[in-house]
Amino acid sequence: MDLLRQKRLVNLFILLIVCFLALAGRLWYVQVRQGALYSGLALEQVSRWVPLEETARGEILDRNLIPLTGTKEENRIIIFPDAVGDKAEVSRGLAEILGIDTALVSGYLQGEPCTLPFLPTPVQASSIQNRGWTGVMVFPVKFRYGDRQLAAQVIGHVGKISSWQEFVDLSKQSRKLYHFGDMVGKAGLEKYYEGALKGSWPQKAVRVFADARGNLLGGPGFLVDERAGDSGRQDLVLTLDARIQEIVEDVMDRKVGKGAVVVMEAGSGDILALASRPGFNPEHLEDNGALAGGNYFDHCTALYQPGSIFKIVVATAALEEGIFTPASRFECTGEKDQLVPCWKKEGHGELDFRQAFAESCNPVFARVGLELGAGKVIEYARRLGLDNQSIGGYPAPADPRQDLNLIAAPYNLAGCSVGQGPVLVTPIQIAAMTNAILTDGMYQEPRLVKEIRNGTGKGEQVAPPEKVRAMSPSTAGVMRSLLEEVTAKGSGQEAMVPVNGSAGKTGSAQIANNEGLVNAWFTGYAPLTQSRYIITVLVEDGESGSKSAAPVFKEIMEQILALPDTF
Repeated sequence: MDLLRQKRLVNLFILLIVCFLALAGRLWYVQVRQGALYSGLALEQVSRWVPLEETARGEILDRNLIPLTGTKEENRIIIFPDAVGDKAEVSRGLAEILGIDTALVSGYLQGEPCTLPFLPTPVQASSIQNRGWTGVMVFPVKFRYGDRQLAAQVIGHVGKISSWQEFVDLSKQSRKLYHFGDMVGKAGLEKYYEGALKGSWPQKAVRVFADARGNLLGGPGFLVDERAGDSGRQDLVLTLDARIQEIVEDVMDRKVGKGAVVVMEAGSGDILALASRPGFNPEHLEDNGALAGGNYFDHCTALYQPGSIFKIVVATAALEEGIFTPASRFECTGEKDQLVPCWKKEGHGELDFRQAFAESCNPVFARVGLELGAGKVIEYARRLGLDNQSIGGYPAPADPRQDLNLIAAPYNLAGCSVGQGPVLVTPIQIAAMTNAILTDGMYQEPRLVKEIRNGTGKGEQVAPPEKVRAMSPSTAGVMRSLLEEVTAKGSGQEAMVPVNGSAGKTGSAQIANNEGLVNAWFTGYAPLTQSRYIITVLVEDGESGSKSAAPVFKEIMEQILALPDTF
């Protein structure tokens, strides 16, 4: 009996210890892990607040953690109507200082606490603060977009939830709490990563405290609430380099009215810059006209005829299959050629394969394509990624118009071999193809998003795509020598970078119903030894690849190489 009693006492003692540990654990969880949450709920009961942040949202950063959205802070007027004494007097005073009609101000003083949509000058802000009105104050507010956002077509923009269906879809997809009027991603990365970027609360807010009856307290009874962190929002780290992106956009603003530029890190496939023109300002979408409803990423991922850039595919196939060598001989009769006329009216006469590539001779490459056959041309176009529209970390939908099988249709092969006809490519695909030549024939899908990280700096890496063999190292080496010939002696001399050297290929794709104008291309790399950068340039409605695109490549490359330390 004593033994049974002892066992019961031991069991009771163990049970008490377990209960104590459970209660202690719960207390620790509530006080430590959820302390910020319950502190916030307590503050909600005794205060009213206005966020000092336009939208609770994670940052979109470059590879060096520099914000790309042009985030800025501006002084704004914040009002707590219930704390304002003489609303008529304050309305008149604010209107007088701001130089606007009293009616524009008085409506806000009848509603909820808010930020007025008027940007005060420093003098106006000082005047408002000096008046000492209870419930009226001036604080710096953080805005997502500044005057100089980089990579606007990539980042996209945010806007208010505009329909019940959008509200329902967002709530299901991201499993986060939304309200009508919330700012959400509408295009680009802002849209695709809405679930990761959206935060739970603003990181900073101004609060005014209330008494037990809910009446706001007058006097200096406000608090700038800076919470320790927002576990809901995550930052997006891209592969872009803000310095290179800015160089690209500055050059495009001066020299490219319509087109795209892609800068890629040689070897890795990481995109360092991605820009399209015309651009848009996400801070003032109403000023962008028809573009505001368009595809903000269109010029970099849109499909275009590649022109002579496609000769890289044909040359690679011919060399890899052993059908031709750099010394193989041909004859070009110029514009009279019955297969495909040459851009050089009088023709090139007798020339070898190397010269034909450097001079971008159409009749030679039409014949090479026919000798290869459509099957081989399609095979090598696929090996070089010209049917792969995927971008690492950027889930943009593929354009179904890209169909390499059309090369095999009757009468298409000769034209497609020189980059005309139904063969279509994107500027990003051309950059990735060029990278395959630099990496001894290994193709790698390009990558745009590097990491998704939380407020502690820890995150989920977006792994680089795997490399696949597109051509032998020996063929890649011959292709590099051919590309060097283009800038040294051929059609791409305007792209030659002094001292460091450069290599590449021009392209000029005729535009239907637009006589005399072309989509001008240049893709290439530099320096010649230990190449670091690939740049692909597309200038729509240009003169030619050599006149319109090659000089843009040269200027951008020279400025990038002049950076003190790129990585």
